[in-house]
Amino acid sequence: MTEKPDIDREGAQKRRQAALMAASDVNAWFVREVLPLEQALMQFLQHNWRNKSDIVDLRQEVYVRVFQAACKEIPEHPRQFVFSTARNLLIDHVRREQVVPIEAAADLDALTVAADEPGPDRAAMARDELRKLHSALDQLPPRCREAFVLGKIEGLGGQEIAARMGVTESAVSKHLALGIRLLAGLLHGGGRQ
Repeated sequence: MTEKPDIDREGAQKRRQAALMAASDVNAWFVREVLPLEQALMQFLQHNWRNKSDIVDLRQEVYVRVFQAACKEIPEHPRQFVFSTARNLLIDHVRREQVVPIEAAADLDALTVAADEPGPDRAAMARDELRKLHSALDQLPPRCREAFVLGKIEGLGGQEIAARMGVTESAVSKHLALGIRLLAGLLHGGGRQ
């Protein structure tokens, strides 16, 4: 019975030696096959990842994944394996960036972020567009302008516009169509202004 512990120790020692030999083989393979690909790998990562400050960390993560996989079985085609690993890593990172934790979504109101209000340049452009629209509306025939304002600005339906203007719905449709066509010409076609 005293021989069994010795056999177990011998077996464990042999397994450790085999593991060290395997790790040594993986290290040699890694230095021989993977490290020479570093420049191409860096170019690949720089070309495919927008945040340049992440590139070195991404390269390191590729190396870790490749080494861990090689500890199980050394890939037959190292270059393809390294670049497939890099592509999959980038895909994983993109997926993680797109996930918004529920806690973060719940706290969005608590965050102090810039409002979605237009800047001064956009506000000035909007005022200028509004002035152009008012000018173009003023140039429409009175009935077209009235139908357009009631329908497109106040949001009334054809029957309501017809009742307010004292005309048929068909006449309202014609006034609206003419008004839209004239406005388009005035605003975009360089018509009378």
